[in-house]
Amino acid sequence: MNWLPGLALGALLLLGIQPASAADLLKALIVDGQNNHHWQATTPILKAALESSGRFTVDVATSPPSTQSLSNFSPDFSKYSVIVLNYNGNDWSAATKTAFEDYVTNGGGVVSVHAADNSFVQWVAYNKMIGVGGWAGRNQASGPMIRWRDGKQVLDAGGPGSRGTHGAFFSWDVEVRDPEHPITKGLPPKWLHTRDELYSMLAGPAENVTVLATAHSDTTQQNEPILMVISYGKGRVFHTTMGHNEESMKDVGFVTTLNRGAEWAATGEVTIPIPTNFPTADKVSVWTPPAK
Repeated sequence: MNWLPGLALGALLLLGIQPASAADLLKALIVDGQNNHHWQATTPILKAALESSGRFTVDVATSPPSTQSLSNFSPDFSKYSVIVLNYNGNDWSAATKTAFEDYVTNGGGVVSVHAADNSFVQWVAYNKMIGVGGWAGRNQASGPMIRWRDGKQVLDAGGPGSRGTHGAFFSWDVEVRDPEHPITKGLPPKWLHTRDELYSMLAGPAENVTVLATAHSDTTQQNEPILMVISYGKGRVFHTTMGHNEESMKDVGFVTTLNRGAEWAATGEVTIPIPTNFPTADKVSVWTPPAK
């Protein structure tokens, strides 16, 4: 068995995670290169977080800047078990879109991180994959919003106006709504997330969506979906609206749900354990990437 080097191994053991053999590792691809958030700083955190689980090897596909054509941007999605989208930018070429749709339809896994749900407002298949999104001209015609009311998720058509907003950058509670799903099974019913943007008023097709966790919005006073899973064809999508910046991602709750969500999207199962330093209802827990 090929064990990870000493420092990384020590970090895994501190989290209660046993490293996998090379044959067991899942291949993940992070897509970045365009984002109105600081992807140059957050992609390394996402990569370190996934690798720290002992479950993934991670590659990165960086698109050209928004000022250049994306006609030659064509990652080979089929090589990977899961695609992690840290991307919010220009449309891909028709061929790249088709390849991505085929990948997910045929069973590929996807993780949509934070502003990735701002992308591709006119791409029908993508909006079905993420369930709901915001900004970029989304409005009432984009579809309903999802809220949690009276113990269940409901669709809310809302009134006219734009979709996608957030309030203050602050620390807020995450409440688990589906404690039996593999991603959230064993998590505390409520935990305190570090400072982040709390997305609200996301809208879209809202098809085949299961809300895993919510947070009470300071702008809408609604219980807004924070963690979701979506089925698209044979594929599985994990959608997290957390992770605005480096501070927001360096949170044990974010890292744990990212890793477990990525494993579920890739395999349909979760083997990554919940670390002993997972945040509580009244205390955040800061994650430190392993030393290189």
